[in-house]
Amino acid sequence: MTTTLPDEATRPAVPPLRGETMLPHGSTPPNGTTPDDTARLRAAVEFVREHDTATLLPLLLPGLSGPELESLAPHCRFAHAGLLLFPTDEQDLLRRFAACGLAVDTPSQPSVVVRERLARRHGRDLADLDVRILRPRVQGPAGERRAVEVFALTVPAHSDLEAVAVHERARGHEAHLALELEHPDPLVLRGLCAVLARHGARPDGGGYNPHEDGTVLYFTTPAAGACGYRRLELYTPGDHRDALRDHLCAVPQERPDAGRSAETLLRLLTGAWTTQALAAFARLGLPDAMDPYAATGIRELARRTATRPENLATLLRYLRMLDLVAEESTTAGPPAPAGEVPGEAGEESFRLTPLGALLRADSPDTMRPLALMYGGPFYGSFAALDHTVRTGQPGFDHLFGENHFDHFARDPELADLFDRSMAASSRMFQPLPAHPVITAAARAAAPRTVVDVAGGNGELLGRILTAHPGLRGTLLERPHAVEAARRSLDAAGCGARCDYRSGDFADVPSGGDVYVLSRILHDWDDDRCREILRHCARAMPGHADLLIVERLLPADGSPSLATAWDLHMMCNVGGRERRAKHYARLLADAGLELLGHSPLPLEAHVLHARRAR
Repeated sequence: MTTTLPDEATRPAVPPLRGETMLPHGSTPPNGTTPDDTARLRAAVEFVREHDTATLLPLLLPGLSGPELESLAPHCRFAHAGLLLFPTDEQDLLRRFAACGLAVDTPSQPSVVVRERLARRHGRDLADLDVRILRPRVQGPAGERRAVEVFALTVPAHSDLEAVAVHERARGHEAHLALELEHPDPLVLRGLCAVLARHGARPDGGGYNPHEDGTVLYFTTPAAGACGYRRLELYTPGDHRDALRDHLCAVPQERPDAGRSAETLLRLLTGAWTTQALAAFARLGLPDAMDPYAATGIRELARRTATRPENLATLLRYLRMLDLVAEESTTAGPPAPAGEVPGEAGEESFRLTPLGALLRADSPDTMRPLALMYGGPFYGSFAALDHTVRTGQPGFDHLFGENHFDHFARDPELADLFDRSMAASSRMFQPLPAHPVITAAARAAAPRTVVDVAGGNGELLGRILTAHPGLRGTLLERPHAVEAARRSLDAAGCGARCDYRSGDFADVPSGGDVYVLSRILHDWDDDRCREILRHCARAMPGHADLLIVERLLPADGSPSLATAWDLHMMCNVGGRERRAKHYARLLADAGLELLGHSPLPLEAHVLHARRAR
């Protein structure tokens, strides 16, 4: 039996889900046998190669067509077909990959959702089920990057897990198709769930995977669907616990039990270990000692970083779980370069991943200073979070006896680390030189001046001046920071177009055309913010614009980086993050008017204000 689209009789037939014949959900072929894992994997690969989002959705959801289909399709993409395999060992799985034309070097990571579902279905202890996820790449019909999502549960010959494998192969519980949200917007996610429900899709489980920071919602699609798959996965990056909770409430058997809740809580309680593991990774210089393309043996890495091989291996295994490094087995090979320790056969060897490379000191987008700051001064003060909640005094002030600005100003090394950690988030600045306010100033007939108030080491001002050679800049900062900014802007070739002012917020220079407050207001309480904004308003000519870069708390309470930073600012600085309406009130109190705001990378926003008419 084959299935074609109603309006396209000439379209290639839908590939079978199992074996050589397309089968209803949970059935077996006429001879009573169940296709082996290679046949099931090959069928999934062919399905992914043949379909796109617009043709797949009507197959899954009969009745979805016209404007509703056109409005739904742009918000999600067909990402993969998924299935559960039961190799006898790792080599068995790789042989099946090779037989289906899939990359045998596909990395794996632990599964959370499927592991828990299997444990519930079969009454098994979670510790007995080591389920891994692999996503070998497959091209779609127009060359799109897609994947087959393989859940692999190793079932050695004569293992008591063979009964689990027989049951799961016959019923295909985990066989599914996946749509991925193009943008992780909580409102879009809820809207898609509503459309799916309207067309007969029923919630069928889901979860949050901390290993990849993604939320997955499963649905059972209508039996009338013209597709061999009955389960649909809706995946979105990030932690969307509210939407997940509402989704799971419709599935009684999926409501968290005490055992799963304890495991979730245990993972949360070990978050501090992750912070310190990342900081140690950076402090030891491991990212700079590792190769992103070839694995290096533990003994050689220990020699390069002056560490103990046994302890280093423990740290790297933990970082492998976080995807900062990848592990490979060392086999006998060519002699090691002069001065390096040759790797022994079977020795643990690791290479750097793209995520781990962000902690290299020489990376253009390095986040190493952030790792050192969050694992250093700001780490200890979080132990006084309860003190902050009880008294209102920042934990940093309680621990060090002074606020962090004064503390860093007295320690040049800490001050330099703080400025570099601020610059480490500079990717949020990338779109700012193209902001309409900046481009309008750059096109003006007479030279215009951008005033960066408390501009740190000049990272943002340098980006703006580099992008627009006709603009001039003025940077206001503390004396020690001004010298660092001067060196930075000179190195960027912008120094000749920049003036420097040492001072406080009361010294905001007058006569500028564009004023910038980047990540300043969240350091202060409302009264101090009003004071800062009034200083800016007094200095601004009538035509001047004010751009404010901050993270905005979501109006619907959905998870966001801003919520995490709100806690951080309270504990370490005494400041806070705010919603857009809150900033609008503060601006109005200072005689300024919020005209609008637009998103930036790293969940930041740029707010645009002018003097009130």
